[in-house]
Amino acid sequence: MDKFMNKKSISTSASARTTSRTAPDEITDPDYMFPAFSNGKVLLDKKQGRLPAMGWNSWNAFGSKNNEALTKAMADAIVDLGLADMGYKYVVLDDGCYKSERVNGLLSNETIKFPSGFKALSDYIHGKGLKFGMYNDIGTNLCAGSAVGTCGFEDVDTRSYVDWGVDFIKVDNCYYLWDNATFSDSTNAKYAYAPNIRSITVTGEGLNVTLNAVKDGVILGQGASKNSGDDVTNIGTFDGTNVGTTPVGDRWGELMFTVNTPTSGQYAITVNYASGEEDGTGRWLQLAVGNAENETRYFDNMLPLTPSTAAFVDSEEITVFLNEGVNIIRLMNHRRQENTLNSYAALLEGLNKADPAHDIVLSICEWGKTQPHNWGYKVGDSWRILNDITFRVGSDGDPGSAEWSSNHTASITSQYSKAVIMDEFAGLDKGWNDPDMLVIGMNGITTNMSKTHMTMWCMMNAPIMLGLDLRRVAKGDELWMIIANKDVIALNQDPLGIQAKRIYCSIDNANPDTAYIANNNRVDILVKPLANGDIAISFINLSDSRDTKEHSVDVSRIIDYLGHKIMDAEKFKNAESYCLKDLWTDKVTTNNSRTFSVTGIDAYDNVTIRVTPV
Repeated sequence: MDKFMNKKSISTSASARTTSRTAPDEITDPDYMFPAFSNGKVLLDKKQGRLPAMGWNSWNAFGSKNNEALTKAMADAIVDLGLADMGYKYVVLDDGCYKSERVNGLLSNETIKFPSGFKALSDYIHGKGLKFGMYNDIGTNLCAGSAVGTCGFEDVDTRSYVDWGVDFIKVDNCYYLWDNATFSDSTNAKYAYAPNIRSITVTGEGLNVTLNAVKDGVILGQGASKNSGDDVTNIGTFDGTNVGTTPVGDRWGELMFTVNTPTSGQYAITVNYASGEEDGTGRWLQLAVGNAENETRYFDNMLPLTPSTAAFVDSEEITVFLNEGVNIIRLMNHRRQENTLNSYAALLEGLNKADPAHDIVLSICEWGKTQPHNWGYKVGDSWRILNDITFRVGSDGDPGSAEWSSNHTASITSQYSKAVIMDEFAGLDKGWNDPDMLVIGMNGITTNMSKTHMTMWCMMNAPIMLGLDLRRVAKGDELWMIIANKDVIALNQDPLGIQAKRIYCSIDNANPDTAYIANNNRVDILVKPLANGDIAISFINLSDSRDTKEHSVDVSRIIDYLGHKIMDAEKFKNAESYCLKDLWTDKVTTNNSRTFSVTGIDAYDNVTIRVTPV
């Protein structure tokens, strides 16, 4: 792989993909390449039309110390507490359930913690009328260290999951080989970034021209930057796990040149580059002719390592075809996204082989590192958008802890502030933004925080995965009243399947639906259209003090932002009055005006109403 390969062009014919533990797969099918991310086409017959999954996951409550007895107790509780009747169906084993190594090449249950085996546990859960979920990684190891990741074992692992009766698979990307992901080798950045580029030289057909990256090149997207040393660096895809950056926009950078050729024909391109194995400077280069909509890739491979990231050398020649006149030449590296998509696709392909009629939910959990909201819909049912919320996972007898807000780790509000502006990436035809499992019931999370946490996730159509020890919940108690609020759950499971849109923000109301706002001293208003023509409106106070101001939104603003998504926009627009039901107090009122307003919201609290036009 270190040899700079000279290819005539990369094939665009579809072919079967295989996974490897020695080098990133060659990707020849254009449906798996970056330009296809925006085409709306799912791959491998991925099922569409699923509503967000609801259930319980073991990680927040027990970490890797979960066991068979605890899992059965949680399944029992879901039924006994009436949660199954409200939509909570999946019981998911997270990390810590397998033996530390494969047995004869296969996944195997950890015999002390899960003595009966996964099939017996699956049968027990199915016998309760529930569904069984499991966990793995696209890397070589699981996050807790067990050397049983799916990389290179997709076919045998998916066969095991089908045999065990698995209905849901959550898949992380720890120890991933082709990116500097969680617990991965930091030098894997060589796959995620292109080298630093100083210039390209184009020769042939009477042409010999050298174009400087800084003077003649144009940076596309975001992230790439021009250095004072006449080179361009940071060509690649942003790491999306930073809580301080927006997820919206072109979170990648390319370097583009234009060259005017005297005649159509073959030309040779030499790249003057310096490579590395660190964030911002890698070794993997993609070179294409044409814009993203009609590109032909001529190179997609590793460059030799140079003595330093400032030691520039010339590559071998790359032969390309250029048309007479102006041509676009793009230097880039979208492999961070393409490799990750390819790895998750291998799992879906394996499930299809094991059981073509399967109905298994695939939950992508690479923590937003590769901007999965751009490509996750192609193979997955949901995609995590950021790191874990939990500050400290729990154990048997210890609820663990989480945070409402944090500048350093993922928290409820950092997850929310990203997910709330990602509504256009979600839907029944795509899948769902996943801002992590609920942390209701953990230390550090108050009653108001829990209510608002539940409201946020339900309004945003996030998967609703409980993460607390359900033995601590009694029917009718405070925790139960929050997680069992049928009216709020109905927003999440509404068959129209539209994520709420933020249409008002008290501190930045110019572009509330797209602006990334990290400051929690604010009130947001979210609006969500429902299948029967109703509208749900949430007034959310993210701050740590009571807000005493009036915050309002009128019918015209709702129509401006969501009119094309409302089932009967004309009826809603022209209604003589509106019936309002507060979904947390059950209070019902009539509104004869065309404005919906709230004055006085406690710290961390929300007012959520269902509006019915009369």
